[in-house]
Amino acid sequence: MTLSPFDKPGRFWRGNLHCHSTRSDGALPPEEVARRYQAQGYHFYCQSDHFLAEFNYPITDTTALRTPTFTTLFGAELHAPALANGEIWHILAVGLPANFAPNAEGETGPQLARRASEAGAFVALAHPQWYGLTLEDARQIAFADAIEVFNNTCAVQADRPDGTYLLDQMLLDGMTVNAIATDDAHFRDTVNSNADAFGGWVMVKSETLDPAALLAALKAGEFYASQGPELHQIEIRDNMLHITCSAVDRITILGPRAKSETLPGKSMTSAQLPIDAFLGDWLRIVVTDAAGRRAWSNPCRLTA
Repeated sequence: MTLSPFDKPGRFWRGNLHCHSTRSDGALPPEEVARRYQAQGYHFYCQSDHFLAEFNYPITDTTALRTPTFTTLFGAELHAPALANGEIWHILAVGLPANFAPNAEGETGPQLARRASEAGAFVALAHPQWYGLTLEDARQIAFADAIEVFNNTCAVQADRPDGTYLLDQMLLDGMTVNAIATDDAHFRDTVNSNADAFGGWVMVKSETLDPAALLAALKAGEFYASQGPELHQIEIRDNMLHITCSAVDRITILGPRAKSETLPGKSMTSAQLPIDAFLGDWLRIVVTDAAGRRAWSNPCRLTA
């Protein structure tokens, strides 16, 4: 059995789902943000500026920035009061319609996220470690499509880039949620304006680069997340997990609670690991290269 998305037709397209521009608190106009991502070999990006009254609730029409080899998705980072710790919600919504309405008076974060989801958006919980998002908070948006397991800006600026612990807690709680890596780039570093960019992305499997096809693949979980390593194939045969990938030094299977299996090596491009301990539960795969960069599969639930 070949696991999704490796069993789907098409090819992988590299994209960033989270970044900011002068439409909110970023330093560069959308045209330059798009140019930089295209120059770095990305196939698509989402301009996800802060959806706040102070910025006039921007959803940027990036249609004019599309080319035959590079496309865009509309989106925004949604906000509303408030988590239990007093912070406002940060909810990534990719694939919003251009006419998505501003926050209604008294609208909560979960209500706003629900409205975005019903409008067709791919909804993700942004940088949970950075601002203290808890499982109790996440339960209010149990319909979320994904959680940021890596946020590059939070790594560069705050050393709080991780979302894997909350991902695992959500899975243990019975939620169905996938894993994305993003930049959340603002391009504001005065020494190197690219310092918070090009550090985390998704690889989406689709037959075309059409925005609607990419959004459908995201909603279906047909992607993996990466900081650099590539996943080429993941399949299950004879209760063994067979993985092929770019050169990595560690391959890890993770499951509920303390369940894990790790294979260390040097420049491994394939591996087989037993999965008996994970049957009846779920597992996810993490590969790590010699530079410490990771790629994350989406979780897969196994039947005994």
